Amino acid sequence: MSILVTGGAGFIGSNFVLDWLKGSDETVINLDVLSYAGNLENLKTLDGDARHVFVKGDICDRALLDRLLAEHRPRAIVHFAAESHVDRSIHGPAAFVRTNIEGTFTLLEAARAYWGALQGEEKAGFRFHHVSTDEVYGSLKKDDAPFTETNPYEPNSPYSASKAASDHLVRAWHHTYGLPVLTSNCSNNYGPYHFPEKLIPLMIVNALAGKPLPVYGDGQQIRDWLYVTDHASAIRAVIAGGRVGEVYNIGGWNEMANIDIVKTVCALLDELRPSAAGPYERLITYVTDRPGHDRRYAIDARKIERELGWRPAETFQTGIRKTVQWYLDNPDWVARVQSGAYRDWLNKHYG
Repeated sequence: MSILVTGGAGFIGSNFVLDWLKGSDETVINLDVLSYAGNLENLKTLDGDARHVFVKGDICDRALLDRLLAEHRPRAIVHFAAESHVDRSIHGPAAFVRTNIEGTFTLLEAARAYWGALQGEEKAGFRFHHVSTDEVYGSLKKDDAPFTETNPYEPNSPYSASKAASDHLVRAWHHTYGLPVLTSNCSNNYGPYHFPEKLIPLMIVNALAGKPLPVYGDGQQIRDWLYVTDHASAIRAVIAGGRVGEVYNIGGWNEMANIDIVKTVCALLDELRPSAAGPYERLITYVTDRPGHDRRYAIDARKIERELGWRPAETFQTGIRKTVQWYLDNPDWVARVQSGAYRDWLNKHYG
């Protein structure tokens, strides 16, 4: 038995692969194009593990997808692969359209052909799990109820629009062709192996280097924060017991303003790695807000708890402490990501 994971060398994908193989002997076929955010060092503990089969490749490559499906005959596809940084989508939306829309379409078509040829229990048990984001729902006002699975889609950035389009494709392939799909929309993830362009790792890395901590606008943008291994356990629950064709919102029940996140990181660093120059909050710098910046996201995760019994194991307080400590304990990983040296393995093996 095996599963095919796309984007399994990225932040969430690699954490999912590590979590999966902690509790299963089922082989993971890990397909990743290894863009700037794909880092095989995240998976170095799996070196020599026959349960992890890494394949460098693009989800837009239909011939490769067909070959992998025919060769490994996975019982499920878990689709993480995506361009995911809003700022990058503003400056270069074409890559987001290609990967998130065209790539998902290509993967769906390959999965449809593969599933259509299966028989009996193999066909009945196959699942296509699409991992998406709460950003497809748009922005909430301060007193609005959190997003449920029936909220209308109102994406506001090229990134969220491309993810919304991919969600609609997945839904259509189920309703038109019967492909047994599952979709999950998650809130902001944080934790180990997070590429330091996103808020929490950027604040940790910049603070330790004595660099400014840039905060957009007034810093009052609110997000719901989900520890990445909690997200992995939720996906496992959805694959195991989710109803075909359904959407499950996955959240951490942790709404916090960006400025409060930054101050929490600063306070933990003051405790764990104090600076001779003084409290890290001195480095907070407010910068011009980004275009179309959504004000608030919040996830109502009661459906997945009600149907599948899942709740996050980490509070924000426990998760953020683990995260800060991980970055303090892994300076070599951070340095290699910042310098680009993490790509040496790729260059050595793929040229």
